[in-house]
Amino acid sequence: MHRIVRASLRQPLLVLLVTLSLVALGVFSLMRLPVDAYPDISPPMVEIVTQWPGHAAEEVERLITVPVENGMSGLPKLRVVRSMSLYGLSDVRLTFEDGTDSYFARQQAFQRIADISVPSGVTPGVTPMTSPSGLVYRYVLESPDRTAMELKVLQDWVLAKQYRSVPGVADLSSLGGETMEYHVLLDPVKLAGAGLSAGDVSTSLGNNNSNAGGGFYSEGGQFYYVRGLGRIST
Repeated sequence: MHRIVRASLRQPLLVLLVTLSLVALGVFSLMRLPVDAYPDISPPMVEIVTQWPGHAAEEVERLITVPVENGMSGLPKLRVVRSMSLYGLSDVRLTFEDGTDSYFARQQAFQRIADISVPSGVTPGVTPMTSPSGLVYRYVLESPDRTAMELKVLQDWVLAKQYRSVPGVADLSSLGGETMEYHVLLDPVKLAGAGLSAGDVSTSLGNNNSNAGGGFYSEGGQFYYVRGLGRIST
């Protein structure tokens, strides 16, 4: 220590230059240091959400949550798996080790999802990449002269698109409202007389609710495209 002090006293100019260099480096680092009111210090996390409307939490846990947890076990750098099963909803959160690339973690989860066995018509999905400490803004649509169905259409087709285009918005989820549906009332007597079942009618409706391509033909030097229109439109 005494040698350092004596050397510093013999070389005051060198000490001054080193001090100024350290100060300049500190100012440069300070100018480039990111400042955030709520700094994100959370580890990388991937959230898998699966909707199964109309089913109890016990069924959701047994047929969706547990298979998703088992399918995600053993992922590289996976540290903690937490899950929550609600009525019609499964939420599985995967927490990875600090320093893990978020895109790498999401890619690993996407690859495992394809191999998970869940009930027919159910598709697990990975939520957009957000921070667990992110802020959530909630709002309610009310109108004295619009129905719940009209408000849902306004939310899904107008407001949702506008909000997703706002910088900093990661995702948007809509709850409530009514969705337009077509109901087909069946007469059991007439079905039995025609030798049909409810499943036959359901299959026929599904097959007819689509457009079909029929190719094209030429006439008079012009080409005409042929297609069959059957999809229901509103």
